[in-house]
Amino acid sequence: MNLLENQAREEICRVGRSLFERGLVHATAGNVSVRLDDGFLITPTDACLGFLDPARLAKLDLQGQQVSGDKGSKTIALHRQIYDAACEHSPHTSCVIHTHSTHCVALSLNAHGPELLPPITPYFVMKVGHVPLARYHRPGSPDAAREVAALIRQHAAKGTPIRAVMLPRLGPNVWHDSPAAAMATLEELEETARLMLLQPDTPPLLANDLDDLRQTFGARW
Repeated sequence: MNLLENQAREEICRVGRSLFERGLVHATAGNVSVRLDDGFLITPTDACLGFLDPARLAKLDLQGQQVSGDKGSKTIALHRQIYDAACEHSPHTSCVIHTHSTHCVALSLNAHGPELLPPITPYFVMKVGHVPLARYHRPGSPDAAREVAALIRQHAAKGTPIRAVMLPRLGPNVWHDSPAAAMATLEELEETARLMLLQPDTPPLLANDLDDLRQTFGARW
């Protein structure tokens, strides 16, 4: 086990504990993975993210086959599809986080549009961007993994790469270049969902506001 893998194990546990202590995950819901040169690390199935052991994280090879550790979460199939699709335009993508965050899930229960949220705050536009709403699939469904990968590629082709997809009634999947960056994306997404539930009639930012964010900060909206 090399230094980078050891650091990744520690960081997964740090992020999991932080998410749990702040109520962004609960019970045994949610999972975190990191892409390595020789495979993947992922939280074990039915593990509480608040009490992870670095040595017991599941290690899988590049084909998703278990190498060591406790049995990996079944969502590795979805995570691998996300890595494959996201790395086509963002090759440094190295962490995926899935949670059942309360406000995101609550907002999805009655959502009917192609996206979970309109662009209501500048930081949501800058730090998260578009969050397409997938169709409902049961947990672990291979159809969900294929649909998420397709949504990633569709948005990249339009010049608006995404960092999150919402699974209705389940929760968001977010990804970024590190566990810390992926966690920050998740936090901004969940906070924006909370704001939308508190103020459901909030109008979106105007077109010229969005253009200003694109030109000034490179926002991908």
